[in-house]
Amino acid sequence: MKTPKIYITRKCPEERLEALKSLGEVQMWDKEDEPCPRDLLLEKAKEADALLTMLSDQVDEELLNKAENVKVISNLAVGYDNINLDYAKQKNVIITNTPDVLTDTTADLTFALILAAARRVIEAADYVKEGKWTSWSPLLLAGADVHHKTIGIVGMGKIGQAVAKRAKGFDMNILYHNRSRDYDAENKLEAVYKSLNELLAQSDFVVCMTPLTNETKKMFNADSFRKMKSSAIFINTSRGGTVVEEDLIKALEEGEIAGAGLDVFENEPISPDHPLLKLPNTVALPHIGSATLETRYAMIDCCVQNIKSVLTGKSPITPLN
Repeated sequence: MKTPKIYITRKCPEERLEALKSLGEVQMWDKEDEPCPRDLLLEKAKEADALLTMLSDQVDEELLNKAENVKVISNLAVGYDNINLDYAKQKNVIITNTPDVLTDTTADLTFALILAAARRVIEAADYVKEGKWTSWSPLLLAGADVHHKTIGIVGMGKIGQAVAKRAKGFDMNILYHNRSRDYDAENKLEAVYKSLNELLAQSDFVVCMTPLTNETKKMFNADSFRKMKSSAIFINTSRGGTVVEEDLIKALEEGEIAGAGLDVFENEPISPDHPLLKLPNTVALPHIGSATLETRYAMIDCCVQNIKSVLTGKSPITPLN
């Protein structure tokens, strides 16, 4: 029987890969902070039986056409906008992701961004480090309250609901917009369904939690920001492609909205000279929504289990197609 070959496109802890090593031949790109070169990935895909991929890897028609022996591609993320799911199905390649395990961790980070942007936490920390704190004054780095404010969550999936759960602890009024109403969330979280325009107009914090689809691409644009309160703060921990960044920059510069907290960007990593990074009313993070040791280990374990299940003739745990 042929020994299966498994390729991993980013360096992962060796101890999390034991189940795969006992199953077949495991090769891995040896850098943690650099994506696997495209040419190398295409070369490895030709001979692999399974791939463990990252969001930075484009699993498109070109790759799937070369991956003649690949039975399963396990994506280390809950999102999958880097994958052509329909074509993978045509090629009989099973695609899996890592849902659930990162829900609470990403919700924690989302709320951290809300607090950091509202209370000017990063700006205040830099103020101290730069030696600018020489006295106390009544309005020194005064921000905005979070408690008792209105949060508008666009995309009431599992992570959106986890954010709403945290918002309840701050006595916030919870509005949400979704493709369809979620009556369970309304009952459990006292969330109120609104049209997108109503949510934008009424929320003090607008939180983007939608996946990136044809419908959500560039949904936050100049028109959206004009409809928001001038005191509102925009938060995005989903996908950068949901936002027209030029319009967001203009809205922040001209005071159409008060601030932004961003963990994702249209192009990642964001350039150090990007205009968003020059704005004092913007908190920018390097896509660390699920970046805790516990959660990243759980995500890797989920990918490993999916690959193992498929290569041993069992059903995957978290299939997408």
